[in-house]
Amino acid sequence: MRVAVVGHVEWALFARVDRVPHAGEIVTATDAWEDVGGGGAVAAVQLTRLAGECMFLTALGNDERGHRAKDRLEALGVQVAASWHEPPQRTALVHTDANAERTITVIGERLGPAGDQQLPWPELAKMDGVYFTAGDATAARAARAGRRMVATVRAKEALTGGEVQVDLLVASANDAGEGYVPGDVSPEPLSVARTNGRHGGSITGPDGSVRRWEPAALPAPAVDAYGAGDSFAAGVTYGLALGWSPSEALDLGARCGAYCMTGRGPYAGQLDRV
Repeated sequence: MRVAVVGHVEWALFARVDRVPHAGEIVTATDAWEDVGGGGAVAAVQLTRLAGECMFLTALGNDERGHRAKDRLEALGVQVAASWHEPPQRTALVHTDANAERTITVIGERLGPAGDQQLPWPELAKMDGVYFTAGDATAARAARAGRRMVATVRAKEALTGGEVQVDLLVASANDAGEGYVPGDVSPEPLSVARTNGRHGGSITGPDGSVRRWEPAALPAPAVDAYGAGDSFAAGVTYGLALGWSPSEALDLGARCGAYCMTGRGPYAGQLDRV
């Protein structure tokens, strides 16, 4: 299987706390670390672990954190093709509380690659599955050349601007910033998956039918929810690339999300193989 991700990267600063501080309050972290993050990066690592390799087309800040992000992704096995931009690299401050929930503050512009940049866009036509998280309309059209395409609802402007119909759009059932109503993307996605965290989610098919899926059982106690949603999307992309039905692909995505939650940060618990 050949898979790819077109999307964004954040350099993440993690702090484990008993609870997220209230306004004006100071809390002490029991653990702290840094790592590469962002929806594109996390999905690219998960797809690398499922498929054995993954090409990642992205945009990075030409500063110390941007270069660290590329080096770290390559150390994790991802094939990175990056365009470089004036610094700084986008960063994220992540609190993980005692219930394994993550709260995120992002700093800087969400960069995605542009289709007119010198990146290996023709390679996407050889892909069995492509996941799209960020980029311009031309990048979205290039991603659509893959046999199956999954995208996050946060990329809806690029999808509409490129007149791209995705096989499956990943949205949220309860996050207003990631919600979806018909008409938000044109043309309409063939299917829309609305995630609901630990409660599973639902998928609306091309005929308007709605089917729920149940959350996968965690293989170990929950540690950190950061990256679970992006690992879910990667699993769905891989399942569709294999030729599975949307329902089968969603079940794999749920497993990937559950496994991710059991590790420190986004990569320690990710599912290695189906």
